[in-house]
Amino acid sequence: MKILRNLFILLFALPVVSAFLVFSIAPAGADNNAKVSDTRTIAPYFIQATSSPKAPDPDGFLLRWLLLEPISKPNRSNTVFTDSYVREAFSKEYFPNQFTVVPKGGESVTVEGQELKWHALDSTNFNVKLFRFAYGLNKTHYGIVFWAVTVVNSPREMKNVRLAVGSNSASMWWLNGKEAVILSGDRRMVMDDSVSKRLTLNKGKNIIWGAVINGPGMSDFCVRVIDENGDPVKDLTIGF
Repeated sequence: MKILRNLFILLFALPVVSAFLVFSIAPAGADNNAKVSDTRTIAPYFIQATSSPKAPDPDGFLLRWLLLEPISKPNRSNTVFTDSYVREAFSKEYFPNQFTVVPKGGESVTVEGQELKWHALDSTNFNVKLFRFAYGLNKTHYGIVFWAVTVVNSPREMKNVRLAVGSNSASMWWLNGKEAVILSGDRRMVMDDSVSKRLTLNKGKNIIWGAVINGPGMSDFCVRVIDENGDPVKDLTIGF
């Protein structure tokens, strides 16, 4: 009986000791882990752009962009993003010289009373992960409008090229101030989801502007220039 009693006491004591260890030791480690997990960053999805020109990736995707911190535009659903809605949303002047001046990384603009900063970044993926950009900067990441701009330098005039774009969700894109392609509706990003009509790249500098709007869910885009055969144009450089 004495042996059974001692065994019973031991079995009863083990959970108590375990609980004591969990509550007395684990919280310190758990708090540290929580602090680490709560630290937001845009890595590994982006790195800071340098002053050296950058080539497209092996598939022709443009990875260097100036991204503006997101503009709040609440929408409960992405189904409202019809052509007319998207055009109206992007015809609004959010900031001065919206399609004429290439900003610099670190510059700020005031949009609806809020100061937003431009970030000069290289995407580490072929698709530019806007959700990760906003989330990593601790900014609003649902119900937003993103603006993006890049400068593509061409070694010669290139006629009959097309801008091939994919985005989540709706977006519009302009080349040298003229509308090139619109993607409306609730959509996931698919490479070359929408392709522009035939365009001409000027010799030297060409400016591509883009605007992406999203309600709930993820946000990203991918852009490349393709030739008449649908092959990526690779002999370009990207620099601001």
